[in-house]
Amino acid sequence: MNKNSSALIIGLAIIISFTILGFFISSAIKEQKTKASSESENTYELINVSENNMIIFDKSTGKYWRKYIESNEGPTEWEEEVSPVGK
Repeated sequence: MNKNSSALIIGLAIIISFTILGFFISSAIKEQKTKASSESENTYELINVSENNMIIFDKSTGKYWRKYIESNEGPTEWEEEVSPVGK
C-alpha cells in the first residue's frame, strides 16, 4: 500500500508539473504573437497636409511618400522623399 501511494503521488506530481510547464509555454507563445502583431500594426500614417497634398509616413523606417491630389498643382504620382525626421 505504501508503494502504491508513493507511485500515485509521483505520478500526480509529474502530471501537475507538465500542466504548469504547458501553461507557461502557451503563455509565452501568446505573448510573442501579441508583440509581433502590435509591432506590425500602425506602421504607416496618412497625413493630410492640405486639401491638395497628402503624405504617407512609414514610422518604422522614417520614409514618406507625398502625392498631390489635383493634377495642376504638381506631380500626380507618389514620390518618396527624404524625411526631415532622422531615425
